[in-house]
Amino acid sequence: MRRVIANPDFRAGFIDMLPAALALVPFGIVCGVAAAAAGASLLGAVGLSAIVFSGAAQIIAAQLLAAHAPLAVIVLTCLVAGLRFLIYSAAMAPNLRPLPARWQNTLAFLMTDQVFAVAVRRFDAGGDPRAAGAHFLGSGFALWLLWQVTNSIGYFAGNLIPVEWSLDFAVPLCFLALVAPQLRTSPTIVATLVAGIAVLALASLPMKLNLIVAGVAGIVAGTVADFTKERWTAR
Repeated sequence: MRRVIANPDFRAGFIDMLPAALALVPFGIVCGVAAAAAGASLLGAVGLSAIVFSGAAQIIAAQLLAAHAPLAVIVLTCLVAGLRFLIYSAAMAPNLRPLPARWQNTLAFLMTDQVFAVAVRRFDAGGDPRAAGAHFLGSGFALWLLWQVTNSIGYFAGNLIPVEWSLDFAVPLCFLALVAPQLRTSPTIVATLVAGIAVLALASLPMKLNLIVAGVAGIVAGTVADFTKERWTAR
């Protein structure tokens, strides 16, 4: 572990993730508050944040626990809410293939929206895949570590934080900050617009399926736009 921490790529990834991790501090606190409001013990709340490591899934689980929903319903709903990570995994698989299985499994656990955005940029820059993997590990560990701290703070704060503060506003702002630098080409702009319109138009779908359908629609639209651009350029 000491050798991993001493790796300059690991440290670079850790530092690169700090702005996004700090932006998620309010959301982490909200997740901790939600766990406390649902009646979870300290061990249960910390275990939820450490193992599940997904703000959306934690909020859903806390709400369903408070409503005394069956365990199977809670697990299935959280799995559906996290289906977008299948898309992330498919995109990252070619980059992670040269790495050992233990690295692939560890990096898969640390995959989040923010870490995915940072890792894609690092792998696209080229170079040694192991160095990019260490950068991935550092960024994921930074987010995981701060997530545990903020969830714990939120748990102890409990209901002392007024709901009117709407602390979850930081989540869409964080995502916008990550997506905006990627909007440099027409295919990415098309993919973003189509996915954004689809996720709003299909908001009535059950179990957050609009996220999955919108993601697929964005990928298809971006691919078609990229193919059209290449054919037009070839002419």
